[in-house]
Amino acid sequence: MDGMLIVNNLAGLLIVTSLLVICANRVATAAWFYVLQSLTLVGVFLALAITQGSHELTLLAASAFVTKVVLAPLILIKLLGPLPDDPELTGLLGPAWMAVLAGLIVLVSWYAVDAAHLKPALAVSLGHFLLGLACIVTSRNILKQIFGYCLMENGAHLTLALMAGKAPEVVEIGIATDAVCAVLIMALLARRIHRTLQTLDVRQLTALKG
Repeated sequence: MDGMLIVNNLAGLLIVTSLLVICANRVATAAWFYVLQSLTLVGVFLALAITQGSHELTLLAASAFVTKVVLAPLILIKLLGPLPDDPELTGLLGPAWMAVLAGLIVLVSWYAVDAAHLKPALAVSLGHFLLGLACIVTSRNILKQIFGYCLMENGAHLTLALMAGKAPEVVEIGIATDAVCAVLIMALLARRIHRTLQTLDVRQLTALKG
């Protein structure tokens, strides 16, 4: 099978796993779906590395495995897992509407991208970023917004691999470790907010003003 065909097919799976993360009702479930997505992303990096003969992308795949498959989910489960899952804190859109929105986002991204051999994967990477943003905008739950950021970061990371596969290793590793630091800080803030206000509803955060 052609290398870019593998890349494009794996990239398509990212949208499916994104919907699974967004629609999950429990932190642990969302974290495991995020692990599945990150493994898919590592697979994309490895397929690109083999196709392009890029040592940098091989290193990127290794760093992504450590940071996205192991460290970030571990932080999410350990720090956010003990927090209560509130079924009333649903998003503005249900699973069916999120699936429709995902389709529309990918369609718009397809027409926005202009790179023939990379078009499917690039459209997915842009759509993935926008879907994570949509998760943040439409969710009332702080925890779900953290996962939305993780989706956005994965989309940006895929775009980097597709457009700048020869970027210096220090840049790629820096981006990967930056994501872990961001997740750690947001998880700690979420715990502090819940301990102070006894809520994970973003509408209640007006008490933090001033």
